[in-house]
Amino acid sequence: MTWRNWFDNEQSVWQRVDPILLMLMAGLALFGWMMIASASMDFSAQVHGDSFALMIRHGVYLGLGVLVYGLMVSMPLAFWYRISGLLLLLGFALLVAVLIPGIGYEVNGSWRWINLGIITLQPSEAMKLAMVIYVAGYLVRRQEEVRTRWTGFLKPLLVVALVTSLLLAQPDFGSVVILMATIMGMMFLGGVRPGQFFVTIAVAILSAGLMAVTQTYRVQRLMSFMDPWSEANVFGSGYQLTQALIAFGRGEWLGVGLGNSLQKLFYLPEAHTDFITAIVAEEFGLVGTLLLLLALSALVGRMLWIGWQANEREHPFSAYLCYGVVIIFALQIFINLGVNTGLLPTKGLTLPFISYGGSSLLVCFAMVGLVSRVSAELNGDQAPDPLIREDEA
Repeated sequence: MTWRNWFDNEQSVWQRVDPILLMLMAGLALFGWMMIASASMDFSAQVHGDSFALMIRHGVYLGLGVLVYGLMVSMPLAFWYRISGLLLLLGFALLVAVLIPGIGYEVNGSWRWINLGIITLQPSEAMKLAMVIYVAGYLVRRQEEVRTRWTGFLKPLLVVALVTSLLLAQPDFGSVVILMATIMGMMFLGGVRPGQFFVTIAVAILSAGLMAVTQTYRVQRLMSFMDPWSEANVFGSGYQLTQALIAFGRGEWLGVGLGNSLQKLFYLPEAHTDFITAIVAEEFGLVGTLLLLLALSALVGRMLWIGWQANEREHPFSAYLCYGVVIIFALQIFINLGVNTGLLPTKGLTLPFISYGGSSLLVCFAMVGLVSRVSAELNGDQAPDPLIREDEA
């Protein structure tokens, strides 16, 4: 293929990308940048000596995210199918590396980040993407085994168990929940037997419950979740939740206006990251929060529709990719909103495209880029790559 043919082909791919999905992603990313600028100025001035430091840093990640999105749209899905195993091995290497002193570094008692100089990398975020691609490929290669034998069902669960053990060593309980639920959801859609699925779900729920009550700080979070306003919790483990609820109360119907939040002035910890939804509620009120939720729901719904189209057109790998991405986005949105409103115990998870967090933002761009590539190939009526066909897997 000549360079001219390659350019013409890639230009054609971009013309076939789903425009609604692209506009939703761009709108949410820009709104998130605006909210991070509003929520982080005072914190940034105190910690970094520059009110715009975090806003500028997030802007750099936005630029990198656009490049990542472009890369994912430009690469054929068959490429990701072929290297799915290598991506999984790379994810494992990063999860191990983050636990090595001198490579990974500690923040608030957790070893979750690798400092690459210019940027920091959170391996757990990259592993979500790697696992979705790997399991999507596995469900295509081993479709008959998955649907008829226990071995086909248990093999990916053993991989998940190993990933879970590495995540708990950081510790990162939130990513464990997201990853386990995503893979179980993909396996269910892949056609596993109901008995196998529900037995495994029961074991997973019991395991999660045991993990939740075996660590003191998790027990404290559960107790504060039950009664955050008690004298023992309101200035202790329930402090973040009570301050978030105050932000929701101050917002009322239409909010106090962009930039006028009081809770971001060091009352609400992590105002620009895990609890940015509370700042949105304070500055834009119930109406603004519902509009944000509507936009996020539209993004998830559009990706689900593209996945359904792929399934109808018999592109199984594409469909499983979309379903995995949808589950991750939906769970993170639900958990973040649940934590901010007191519906769920406090757990640090970012809101996709809205919260500050470079690794999370880059992976969000990458995931939407994958789904955009699916839409481009479907719109171009491209047949699945021979390696993806079940009869040649």
